[in-house]
Amino acid sequence: IELLVKKGLVKADWNTRLPDNAVPYTSNVVFLVRKGNPKHIQDWGDLAKDGVQIVLANPKTTGNGRYAFLGAYGYSLKVNNGDEGKTKDFVAALLKNTPVFENGGRAATTTFSQRNIGDVLVTFENEANYVSKKLTQDQFEIVYPSYTILSEAPVAVVDSVVDKKGTRAAAEAYLQNLWSEPAQELAANLYLRPRNAEVLAKHKADFPEIETFNPNEKFGSWEEIMKKFFADGGLFDQLSSKK
Repeated sequence: IELLVKKGLVKADWNTRLPDNAVPYTSNVVFLVRKGNPKHIQDWGDLAKDGVQIVLANPKTTGNGRYAFLGAYGYSLKVNNGDEGKTKDFVAALLKNTPVFENGGRAATTTFSQRNIGDVLVTFENEANYVSKKLTQDQFEIVYPSYTILSEAPVAVVDSVVDKKGTRAAAEAYLQNLWSEPAQELAANLYLRPRNAEVLAKHKADFPEIETFNPNEKFGSWEEIMKKFFADGGLFDQLSSKK
């Protein structure tokens, strides 16, 4: 959406037009491990230990991978009191345990759950729930780290398009409906954390309380994040080169 604003397609006030900064539901990054958790994965720190093989989507090309990378980075900054040097060492060790970066989140899921490669899949909570409860029951379990990254799913009307086509009323009604109880219930059934407190409470068994951080509050705008971490020669390239 930030890119669309820069291109003049979406007006800059897009996130003030809807509740919750235009984010109808959220997710966060968790770990999916094999039944019984044989490698005893409990937190991000365990992912950097010798003998642990991680399955991860490519942070250079996928949102799933970027959130996973930033989740590890933010966790390490917290436990190391903001020490960038220690954080870079930790993330480099974690990446060293990732033999291949898959080209997408679902590809990473397939590698882990169907090809039986790796000890832990780092992915979104909704994906982990889908795999463990719908796709392959009783084979995996979810591990919630002590501190992880919040993943928001914002929505916006593309102003230039709706004005050209005369569809603003329909587009705005559709987005506003995402906050209705039926839509929030549907989000919860897809393992996305609803904003409606009553719907969230009904599904609390699927959504344990977890401490999260917002990537923009910790690392800046997405433009700044992309430049620092994921552009060619950025921190991801620097740290993954130490594999």
